[in-house]
Amino acid sequence: MKHYAGLDLSMESTQVCIIDENGRKLSSEKAESTPDTIADVLRRHGPIERAVIETGRMSPAICLGLRELGVNVVCIDARQAHQSLKAMKANKTDPHDAAGLAQLARTGFYKEVHVKSPAAHGVRSMITARGHLVEARVRLDNMIRGLCATFGYRPGVGQGKAFVERIMEASHIPGLGEAITSLLTVRVQLVEQIKELDLKLRMLAAQSQACQILMSIPGVGIQTSAAFSAAIDEAGRFRQSRNAGAYFGLVPKRHQSGELDWTGRITKQGDSMVRKLLYEAANSILTRSRESFALKSWALKISKRRGLKKARVALARRLAVIMHAMLRDGTLFEA
Repeated sequence: MKHYAGLDLSMESTQVCIIDENGRKLSSEKAESTPDTIADVLRRHGPIERAVIETGRMSPAICLGLRELGVNVVCIDARQAHQSLKAMKANKTDPHDAAGLAQLARTGFYKEVHVKSPAAHGVRSMITARGHLVEARVRLDNMIRGLCATFGYRPGVGQGKAFVERIMEASHIPGLGEAITSLLTVRVQLVEQIKELDLKLRMLAAQSQACQILMSIPGVGIQTSAAFSAAIDEAGRFRQSRNAGAYFGLVPKRHQSGELDWTGRITKQGDSMVRKLLYEAANSILTRSRESFALKSWALKISKRRGLKKARVALARRLAVIMHAMLRDGTLFEA
């Protein structure tokens, strides 16, 4: 008889529920949230036909670890699972969630999610860390400007070496000097860490064939190419390149029911970081690139007809489709 398992993950422990092919519960117990411990619990109940977990922070590590141990585990969309579990049980508890996931594993009523490789997660972590460091530097700059304004000193625009020199001119002001000296010390360390991450990303892009292919597109730089290739991970998992636009939430919403049929703004589903970088790349093509090519001309026509903002979104969606096709075929951009 076939057995199925549902795993409700948390940071410290995981609720494991095992059922048979008729839906009868065989076991429900807690285990430590490590692949080895969970695999031992599953082995005690014979071969598991399929185990199901939801997307979450710990899902990649647990899922990849269980697969290495020979467990057939499927990672499913947490949003879809939430609606299914909500319909199954009135009370939300860990045992109920695990039992519901086990039933989904038995029936096959789920949407499987691709679990990215550790290398892809590593690239994404570097880009995310850099983004947070840049945000922290901007907050420090704004705080310094606000403090200077209180004392009637205006350092002016900019964020580089000239900005720091203008700030240091106010260090002799009692009260203000001590504050901005401390903030500038932290700012220097932030800038050094940002430069170090930039160097690592440049080295990664130089060694990555996928990044070199994507950077042949005007306006697509190191961060955009690295983040996009990490998000796609395996180009073959998309049957059509146009699905990449929907994957990053760059297609319009649509609601249809009877006579009602309307199209709204973009869905904004998927990886928000990649969507933002694609939008910035599209803006760079439209406003900064001096080259003239068919893709840019197409977006400029949309800009004249519908406005620059919609042209950026349309170009970002088209970029996602083209970039996926380039990764799939291993070809460079042809203007």
